[in-house]
Amino acid sequence: MNYILGIDQGTTSTRAVLFNASGIPVHTAQRELSQIFPDDGWVEHDPEEIWSATMAVCKEAVAACQDGVSAITAIGIANQRETSVIWDRVTGTPVYNAIVWQDRRTASVCTTLRDSGEASDIAAKTGLIVDPYFSGTKVAWILDNVMGARERASDGKLAFGTIDTFLLWRLTSGQVHATDATNASRTMLFNIHDQTWDTTLLELLDVPAGLLPDVRDSADDFGETDPELFGEAIPIRGVVGDQQAGLIGQASFKPGMVKCTLGTGCFAMLNTGSNPLASNHRLLTTVAYRIAGQTTFALEGSIFIAGAAVQWLRDKLKIIDNAAQSEVIARSVSETGGVYMVPAFTGLGAPYWDTEARGVIVGLTRDSGAPEIVRAALESVVYQTRDLFEAMAADGTTPVSVRVDGGMAANDWTMQFLSDLLSLRVERPLNTETTVLGAAYLSALGAGLYDSLDDVAAHWRINKTFSPTMAETDRDRLYAGWLKAVAQTQGC
Repeated sequence: MNYILGIDQGTTSTRAVLFNASGIPVHTAQRELSQIFPDDGWVEHDPEEIWSATMAVCKEAVAACQDGVSAITAIGIANQRETSVIWDRVTGTPVYNAIVWQDRRTASVCTTLRDSGEASDIAAKTGLIVDPYFSGTKVAWILDNVMGARERASDGKLAFGTIDTFLLWRLTSGQVHATDATNASRTMLFNIHDQTWDTTLLELLDVPAGLLPDVRDSADDFGETDPELFGEAIPIRGVVGDQQAGLIGQASFKPGMVKCTLGTGCFAMLNTGSNPLASNHRLLTTVAYRIAGQTTFALEGSIFIAGAAVQWLRDKLKIIDNAAQSEVIARSVSETGGVYMVPAFTGLGAPYWDTEARGVIVGLTRDSGAPEIVRAALESVVYQTRDLFEAMAADGTTPVSVRVDGGMAANDWTMQFLSDLLSLRVERPLNTETTVLGAAYLSALGAGLYDSLDDVAAHWRINKTFSPTMAETDRDRLYAGWLKAVAQTQGC
């Protein structure tokens, strides 16, 4: 038997899944991840907690392999993308907490870049909007705000990486400082056309080139784990950003195919093939994957708060006990009665890109209660997703269906509402944990267990299809109310 160990280091949890060679999960281990909020709009993670959780779940999954460690052919890593860490090259100790992709502390820096006319050049090279979301300004912030960090970086004593790179460094005991093209493309430092770190952008953001990792294919040789970690060395053969991993796990390999991941945030990704299609409606052009030196591109819309809104209902408002309860409550009322929640807790992502927006709940009356607010939270995820699909349509791409995954994909009510609001067929796969599955598939490809992406596509299986049933007048009325609610978040 050949097994693959998939690691999914996400925003709210870390998991490891042991798969057999057919992509069937054998064992899953998971640990929740603490969220740190030092200031308004700031979000951090403890890199040591990430590392200890990764080791805990990996050791549990490895122990579950009845054929022993030697039967694990390769490891694949998927990660929360733009989250940034800088650490000491000798000790491996981070100089500061990981600054999470949701973090908005560099908003003023981004405003300065836009005001100085740099945005168009950055977009042309990276495919990205100038926004605190991406890694580049986070790196500069750490260098400028941690005592001695900039000097140490200039002396070659520090290393930067997104979470994949940090885990690779630790797993290989500092032997590999690398990332893949998908993660590099999210830093605002990488030229997606030349597939290289861009010296002009490095100078613009004052990031020393010596900090940066080597950029490799998504299915590639990323070294081996230190034998002391799991008893034997295990090859690492796949690395990919979490949303691109979802695209791969959904076998969306043909241009025009769309996957939508509904997790902590919501991310819609449209495969555009070898063409890096530029959006005129504030979507991102990004690397979907790079295999055997050939780059496939995608258009992406990024929503900062999706499942995190349900988490907020549970942890802050305390009106639900768990995420599954939200579906039951949403079904208990026929509509929200005009209540809309816009969960702009850390600003608005695509297509608005408004760092100053803040969350609102509008339309409250004396009849409004917890059920309406819970339903409005779920609806907000769907409305934000429609915003992305409207932008895609305006860019000239109109999908006929969408493949969904992530934690919220298990919610039948939300998936039906998604189908209704998009007026599209929604397809949910048998395995909705496609992020970790995509990482596993890449590592299987890198290890030679699969010959091509066609082998991956052959394993995709559908679980349930949702088709639109809502009248067009109702669809348009509800969405018009959403657009009015969004307008009230801006300038908060």
